[in-house]
Amino acid sequence: MHPASSDAGSPVSATVFSVERDGRAWIRVHDGTIRVRDRLGKRSRITAISDPSGVRVTSLRPGGIGVVTGLDHPRVGDRIGADGARQVSTLRPSTLETVVASQDPAQRGRLLAALATLADQDPLINLRQDDDRGEVRLSLHGEVQRQVIAARLSDEFGVSATFRPLSVVCIERVAGSGSAQEIIATPPNPYLATVGLRIDPAPVGSGVQFDLEVEAGSMPPAFFTAVRSSIDDTLRQGLSGWPVTDCVVTMTHSGYWARQSHAHGSFDKSMSSTAGDFRLLTRPVLMRALRQAGTTVCEPVEAFTLDLLPEQVPTLLGELARWEADVTRTEIDDRDAQLEGVIPTRLTDAMQQRLPDLTSGEGVWESRLDHHRSVRGVPPVSPRVGVDPGDWAAYVKAHPR
Repeated sequence: MHPASSDAGSPVSATVFSVERDGRAWIRVHDGTIRVRDRLGKRSRITAISDPSGVRVTSLRPGGIGVVTGLDHPRVGDRIGADGARQVSTLRPSTLETVVASQDPAQRGRLLAALATLADQDPLINLRQDDDRGEVRLSLHGEVQRQVIAARLSDEFGVSATFRPLSVVCIERVAGSGSAQEIIATPPNPYLATVGLRIDPAPVGSGVQFDLEVEAGSMPPAFFTAVRSSIDDTLRQGLSGWPVTDCVVTMTHSGYWARQSHAHGSFDKSMSSTAGDFRLLTRPVLMRALRQAGTTVCEPVEAFTLDLLPEQVPTLLGELARWEADVTRTEIDDRDAQLEGVIPTRLTDAMQQRLPDLTSGEGVWESRLDHHRSVRGVPPVSPRVGVDPGDWAAYVKAHPR
């Protein structure tokens, strides 16, 4: 987070951290002063400012938090500046999730609509609906955000919701290389498309990349777009149900049937490939390649710093080891000690709850999300939403041409 500047005359810098349904934005001012009637870019002009209690004010100074009206289509994470520059912060994805339900089953539709609105306002809220289990899953940053969402559902949308305890969101990384293909007009492929894909590991942090080993002009651009879109959709749920990242998916084979028309000029879908053919076929082909490559489930890990007394170090080292923590630095002098290391996010709260007893209330703990590492032991599985593209028969039955 930006430190607040002591110079209220500096150029304005602020961050949007919540957005109301009516478009008003909660912001924190880092530098400069925001005033009513200020222009922040070509399309944004501040028309009203309120403090957190709802009282109208005329300005917000460095370190101030308030609600402003007049920003152009604000979204959570937006960085707002007086020079008109608008950047979306590179915020870390959520590492926790919960299952949310309406207390009144009759309000399920209203709950879904309200959550969709909140997810649109905050791009890091990942909303997933599992019709098979009748569950709605929501990715969050922590318990405070869960409480805020519960309050907003009640106050703004009139929905009373229940939440399951938060659980950790893992990712999957590709372990090796795998490839698969289906050829047009060749059983059991019911789709009018040829799709061949290879998936390979990529450096940590690189995300999902799409490359071509076929000529870019070998198909209409819309068909390549459909393949890419379907790749992103498929990799949201890997072999263990977690998002797959840090990989390269390469299209190795392509083919289609050109547009055919009847004598009177109408389009004949039965003899012509469509973008839908490529979208539907990509999923099972990619899943087959992914199964061949294999994945490793990785969990989020926090980097921690623990300040304590020197005589408490031996006890804490043993306790941290039991909580799957790796201590990377130990510094001890006559009066103070400090430990640094990493610990799985799923164990951070439990460790912090034990800390007062272990340090007689003297320990000071700070931690932040640092990276993902391979799960030690049996990897957790996330329940799959929808039909598994890896089950060819079930998939084709659920998605006929």
